[in-house]
Amino acid sequence: MLIGIGIAFVVLIGIILVLNSRSQPAAIGITDGKLAACPQSPNCVSTQTDQPEKQMEPLGFTDSVDQTREKIKAILESMPRTRLVAQSENYLHFEVRSLLMRYVDDVEFLINPEKKQIDFRSASRIGYSDLGVNRDRMETITRKFQ
Repeated sequence: MLIGIGIAFVVLIGIILVLNSRSQPAAIGITDGKLAACPQSPNCVSTQTDQPEKQMEPLGFTDSVDQTREKIKAILESMPRTRLVAQSENYLHFEVRSLLMRYVDDVEFLINPEKKQIDFRSASRIGYSDLGVNRDRMETITRKFQ
């Protein structure tokens, strides 16, 4: 009896977490020419953060902005459970869902034509630790881009 209640409780919590991860967080997009800051939780990496443990290097590019944007899109669209949700000339926002629990991570790119660099941010919508998933993802994207 207690085991059944415990399992039902875990399933209920899982459902609540998945439903909560479906709504887009307010900290998405470009504000004052920058991507949103990473939260204090360790489930985020960014090229624009001042938190050393979350810092990654921006990507450089030599192609046009259009070619660069299309290259990023091709890389992300080849990844499973990834969906483009917003784009402009110099900005891309993707949602990436985890395999089992369907949690959502937001992956954003900001293309700076003057600096010939691409800033990015990858962050989990919910939870605390991501076990390094966001960093691993961005390292993979970086390798594919170069």
